[in-house]
Amino acid sequence: MSWHKTPITLLAKALEAKQVSSVELTQYFLDRIAAGEVFNAYLDVNPDLSLVQAAQADALRATGKAGKLTGIPIAHKDVFVTRGWKSTAASKMLENYQSPFDATVVANLGMPDEANSHGAGMVCLGKTNMDEFAMGSSNENSAYGPVLNPWNTDYVAGGSSGGSAAAVAAGLAPIATGTDTGGSIRQPAAFCGLTGIKPSYGRVSRYGMIAYASSLDQAGPMGKSAEDCALLLSAMSSHDPRDSTSLADSGEDYSRYLNQPWREGNSNSAKPLEGLRIGMPKEFFAEGLSEEVAKSVHAAAKLLEGLGAQIVEVSLPKTKLSIPVYYVLAPAEASSNLSRFDGVRYGYRANEYRDLNDMYKKSRTEGFGAEVKRRILIGTYVLSHGYYDAYYLQAQKIRRIIAADFQTAFQNCDVILGPVAPDVAWRLGDKSKDPLQMYLEDIYTLSANLAGLPAMSAPCGFNSKNLPIGMQLIGNYFSEGKLLQVAHQYQQASDWHLRQAGEVA
Repeated sequence: MSWHKTPITLLAKALEAKQVSSVELTQYFLDRIAAGEVFNAYLDVNPDLSLVQAAQADALRATGKAGKLTGIPIAHKDVFVTRGWKSTAASKMLENYQSPFDATVVANLGMPDEANSHGAGMVCLGKTNMDEFAMGSSNENSAYGPVLNPWNTDYVAGGSSGGSAAAVAAGLAPIATGTDTGGSIRQPAAFCGLTGIKPSYGRVSRYGMIAYASSLDQAGPMGKSAEDCALLLSAMSSHDPRDSTSLADSGEDYSRYLNQPWREGNSNSAKPLEGLRIGMPKEFFAEGLSEEVAKSVHAAAKLLEGLGAQIVEVSLPKTKLSIPVYYVLAPAEASSNLSRFDGVRYGYRANEYRDLNDMYKKSRTEGFGAEVKRRILIGTYVLSHGYYDAYYLQAQKIRRIIAADFQTAFQNCDVILGPVAPDVAWRLGDKSKDPLQMYLEDIYTLSANLAGLPAMSAPCGFNSKNLPIGMQLIGNYFSEGKLLQVAHQYQQASDWHLRQAGEVA
């Protein structure tokens, strides 16, 4: 049985019907991980502990108290601290660090215990590679080497959740967690032919998630389909009193709308999206967008129109400003969050130094990679005396305007449709020497993070080199269920999400 090609909704049914045990399923994926090391998708694997968890899941199923996800293997992005596995954020600064506790996301998805009786019972396969401290768009910034795209190993997998995307696309995990600060779930999902969703800010707890930019970071699922993502997101999200930004009503069933018509009472099964207004921002289809990407997104719009949706043009006039705003605010928060990594309490410490200041300097110089140091320096600069008002405060003001632009657009539409990135995955090394060129790749994803809106990526085609293309759906606050409904109906009428990477047996 090709379990790596099976969505988790069907894996759950196979486990329930005892067609396979969790131990067998976990061993199957561990064997694939060992055979798929070329992709560099994982940073740490602990087969013994994974199999112990799988045995616990089988025992739980035998009692009849198992949930939908009990026994299904999962990979976690290395930004979530996880007991039993290293938690490095792909940085030399945290090399060999092992956390004494689980992040809330890991606990919610893991085995139920006294601390978390509501754990979903999933089996952790390991920790996936990423851009160091989630800073990057290509997964070339990892201290442990780049992740390779399963569709073509000469190309990047996208970042910063590239390891999670490659693991699912290569069949090294049935589903994975990721985080999205400026597009880091949606962009690698698009580059690897997956579905991924960044929920509204506050939906998923950030407790135990190694922070990059606290007002932007949000965790979400990356899987084969919208249905898989809905199932995982329902288990991931819950109110967490340990996270001051966690929403009081953050937990719900995000799959409840999947097979329902958009308009209540609509009995026309051929037009399930009748009544849906889809806005296409003219700024998303301007200069800089690849012709092949634009063609695929327009074709997706045409298909959605055939399902009953109405396509309308909307405007997001501050789209271009999202890049400078993000690259002021995110580095500012990063410089503060990463100040704790000083070589004193934990993390990397230089071997030779003269005094305390020299230890700080050498430990941070040697422990952080080039992109992390670049963003710390930018963030420290914009927060410094004389520049705070000129840069940081101005960026915060424009951030509010960007959020207001979305609310104006949502007066005329229910969902916004556009590309995820200006182009498909690029060759390894093509943009790594030019940070500004790399930053421009985030132009369509940053604004949703700045506004705190839910947004997702779904496969909608391929370019002439057989590299995946993703479309982006953006919804209003707390409309994750509706976004997943649109994506699911699209996937019921298309097969892009069913395609398998050519490099995957």
